Amino acid sequence: MEFPPRNRKHPEAAIRRITPWRALPPLTAVLLGLWGLPRGAGGGSMWRDESTTWQVAHRPLGGLWDLLGQVDAVHGLHYLLMHGVFALWDGGPWALRLPSVAGTALAAAGVAAVAHRLAGERAALIAGTAYAVLPPVQAYAQEGRSYALVAAAVVWATYLMLRERWAAYAVVLLLGCWLHEFAVLALPAHAFTARRARGWRWAAGAVLAGLLPLALVSARQAPAQLGWLGRPSWQDWAAYGVLTAAVLLLARGIPGSEAVRVAVPLALLPPGVLMAVSLVHPLYVDRYVLYALAGLAVLVGVRGRLVRPRPAWAVVLVGLLLVPLGVWSAWLRTPEARKDDALAVAAAVRERARPGDAVLFMPSRRREWLLSSPGVYGTLRDVALSRSPAASRTLHGTELPPEAVRAAVLASPRVIALLDPPDQPLDAHPAEAAKREALTAGFDLCSLTPVHGAQVAVYARRGGCG
Repeated sequence: MEFPPRNRKHPEAAIRRITPWRALPPLTAVLLGLWGLPRGAGGGSMWRDESTTWQVAHRPLGGLWDLLGQVDAVHGLHYLLMHGVFALWDGGPWALRLPSVAGTALAAAGVAAVAHRLAGERAALIAGTAYAVLPPVQAYAQEGRSYALVAAAVVWATYLMLRERWAAYAVVLLLGCWLHEFAVLALPAHAFTARRARGWRWAAGAVLAGLLPLALVSARQAPAQLGWLGRPSWQDWAAYGVLTAAVLLLARGIPGSEAVRVAVPLALLPPGVLMAVSLVHPLYVDRYVLYALAGLAVLVGVRGRLVRPRPAWAVVLVGLLLVPLGVWSAWLRTPEARKDDALAVAAAVRERARPGDAVLFMPSRRREWLLSSPGVYGTLRDVALSRSPAASRTLHGTELPPEAVRAAVLASPRVIALLDPPDQPLDAHPAEAAKREALTAGFDLCSLTPVHGAQVAVYARRGGCG
């Protein structure tokens, strides 16, 4: 049977549409995302923020909803997404991180689409690929958190802004804001290009109105949730200075102003505004505005379109860039590229603990190190715990009063203590002081094992180490 001519031509037209600028950036992002995805030998590694995603997303939907009413509402949509992923396939680090790989591929394709709209195919190919290979982008492509998906939403909202598809723009950007509310900082960046366009004001208003319920809940939760944040460090300001210099250098002399009006505000305003606010009320973490790197990548693409290097120089330049980039990329795929390794801590506890040993988390928020390894945690007695994370509708549970903690520790013949590295300050909370006093008063230190970002200490009653 012969197909009608219209149907015969349709596959050929689809093939013609798969041009290099459309295919190469997301393909590069996928290949880099899959490279070393478990991050470490054996079962891989998982740092404490990813561990939070893992243990929260494994709670029943009712328990997850109860938690979000108390804490971490800002990550609620991502937890619900991961709950669905784990319901379909509980595939460990692969299931935890594949949504971020997909988000990075979508973002790279979006960066290419924005650059194509602004400067053509050559700029699109360079910009999308440049975004995919940026080291911070590679890092969060392999992280079980929301930041890669947020970047994809902001980038595609930027493209929809250029197309003046305001309903779709509002929906996509609002989705990004519900994945993490600091995506809303893309609005002042977009205002430089779209403020005079009919429809942008109502679209921006719709985003703000749709974000308001989450903002109200997360503002109530913020004092307890973000107390660990300090003002931006000199390293943060230095990194922002480097970004600003690179953006201004790339933007200098680009003919036409639309690319500059789109890319420069997107690259500089979200991190700049968040850092300025953090001088008064600390909120800044670079990953919260990862999407700003899309603006830098667009400028790289537009500038690259204008450069016509001789082939020999191009080969030398690419070679010089690939060496440090390759070393950095390889390091990003090691456990040492993150603050700690919850799975390594759990493995060290498994080797040293005996069934029924007491376990202490010092400070209590380090309970996260074992919550993602219930097989290890379940063999120990969490003597300081008053109510479990699920029962207390919290991330890490609630603990007994200081005197009760002290008595429970002193009644235990053997204690496994999980500690921060020695260069970290001691928590001054009375319950934490009670743990330290009880161990000093009644126990000998049998062993102290450093693990990446942690220490595992074994204590026994006086004379019991042997």
